[in-house]
Amino acid sequence: MIKRFLSLEWKQFSRASYFQKGIAIKILLFFAALYFGGAAIFLGIGMFFILRKAVPDVDPIITINNFLIYWFLFDLVIRFFMQQLPVMNIKPLMTIPIKRETVIHYLLGKTTLSFFNFLPLFIFLPFSLVLLAEGHPVINVLCWFASVMALTLAVNFINFLINKNNTFFYIIVSVLAVFIGLEIYQIFKVSQPIGVAFNTLYNQPYLVLIPIALMYALYKINFNDVKKGFYLDGAISKKVEQVNTIDLSWMNRFGNIAVFLKNDVRLILRNARPKQVLMMSFLFLFYGLIFYTQEVYQNMPAFLAFASMFVTGGFLMTFGQLVPSWDSEYYKLLMSQNIPYKKYLESKWYLMVVAVAISFVLSTPYLYFGWKIFGMIAAGALFNIGLNSFITLFGGALNRVPIELNVKAKAFSNTNGFNPTQMLIALPKLGLPMLLFYIPYKLINFEVGLLVLALSGVLGIVFRNFFLSKIESIYQKGKYKTIAAFAEKK
Repeated sequence: MIKRFLSLEWKQFSRASYFQKGIAIKILLFFAALYFGGAAIFLGIGMFFILRKAVPDVDPIITINNFLIYWFLFDLVIRFFMQQLPVMNIKPLMTIPIKRETVIHYLLGKTTLSFFNFLPLFIFLPFSLVLLAEGHPVINVLCWFASVMALTLAVNFINFLINKNNTFFYIIVSVLAVFIGLEIYQIFKVSQPIGVAFNTLYNQPYLVLIPIALMYALYKINFNDVKKGFYLDGAISKKVEQVNTIDLSWMNRFGNIAVFLKNDVRLILRNARPKQVLMMSFLFLFYGLIFYTQEVYQNMPAFLAFASMFVTGGFLMTFGQLVPSWDSEYYKLLMSQNIPYKKYLESKWYLMVVAVAISFVLSTPYLYFGWKIFGMIAAGALFNIGLNSFITLFGGALNRVPIELNVKAKAFSNTNGFNPTQMLIALPKLGLPMLLFYIPYKLINFEVGLLVLALSGVLGIVFRNFFLSKIESIYQKGKYKTIAAFAEKK
C-alpha cells in the first residue's frame, strides 16, 4: 500500500502543469542539500580536533554534550520556519477500504525523510567515527549516537505538533532566549546541568532507551492526534467560526485606493500565509545585528549598505514580491470591476511605504551603533520607498503563480507562489543600493555615498506617477494571462 501511495503522489506531481517548475525547484533544493550536507560532514570530522584545541583540558564529547541542548532548540526553531510538513489529499482515500492507520503511518513516516533529520546524521556520524578512531568506548559512542538521532526524530514530531499551535513555538523561542541570556551574562549556566544529563547518556549506554521511548511516545501522540480528525464527515464539514469585524473607516482618507488598502489589511489579518510573512518581515529588523556587531564588516561599508536594505525592507521583500499573487483567489472578480489598474498598484505601493516607515521607526535602537549606521538605515529606507518598491511591483507583473491564503506554509521552504523570475528581480534590489553607495563612497567619502543612496530614493518618490504608469502598462498587457494562470489550481 505504501508503494501505491508513492505511485499516486508521483503521478499527481508529474502530470501537473507546474511539473517543469517543480523539477527546477527540486534540482535547486537538491544541490543546496548536497552543499550543506558536504559542509556538515567536514564539520563533523573537524569538530573533535577543533574542540580539543579550543578546550584542551576537556574531552570533546563532554563539550559537545554541554551545548547539545542549544542544538536541539535551534533545530526546532529553524524547523518551524523552514521544514515543509508533507501533505496528502486524503479525502478520496476515506471512501475506499484502506485502513486509516496505514495512511497515518505513511504521513508520519514522510516527516522522517526531511533534510533536517539527515543533517545531524551528516554531522554526528563523522564525529562518532572520529571518537571511535581516538579510542573512545565503542558501546558508549554507538548508544550516544543512537540517542542523538532518536532525539532528532523526537524534535521532528514535536515540530509536527507545534505547527498546529503557534503558542508552543513562542514558548520554545522564549525559553531559548532566556537560556542564551543566562549563559551570556553568566547569571546561571544552563548548559551545565543539562550537559550532565547528556554526559550520563554517554557514560551509561543503557539509558539510550529513554530517548527512544520519548521518540516513540511523541510518534503515538501525533498518530492519535491525526486519527481523531480522520473521518469523512470531519473532513468535509465546514467549520463555523465567529468573525470579528475590524473598523477600517480611518482609511477612507486615502480616497480611491482606500478600498484596496482595506482589502489588503483584512487579507493579512484573516489568513495564515500573510500572517506568517508579516511575522517574518518583523524578524528582518534584527538582520542588521549580524553585520553591525561584527568588526570584520566595519571596513566593508558596501555590506553594511546591503544589511540596511533588509532592516527596513522586510515587508517589501516578503509580502511585496508576491504581488499580485496574494489576490489570486479572487483576481478574476477584481479585474472585472470598473476600477483603474493604476489605483490597484498605487494601493500596494502605499502599503509597502507604510511598512518601510514603521520598520524605520522600530529601527531607532540601532542608534546605539552610532549615527553613521543609523544614517545608512535611513538612506536604505528612502531607497526602499523610492526605488525598491517599484522594482518589486515590476517583478509582480511577471509573477503568475497563485497562492492559497490559508495553507499553513513555511515562510522559506514553501514554493507556493514562487516564481524563478523573482530570483532575477531580487538582484537589482540588493545589488543596486550597494553600487549607488559604494561608488561615490570610494571616489569621495562615506557621507556622499549615503547622500547618493538617499537621493536615488527621493527621485523615485518624485517620479512616482511615471513609474506607476509604466508598470501599469506592463500589468495591462499580461492581464488575461495572469487571470488564466490564477484560475489554474494545483
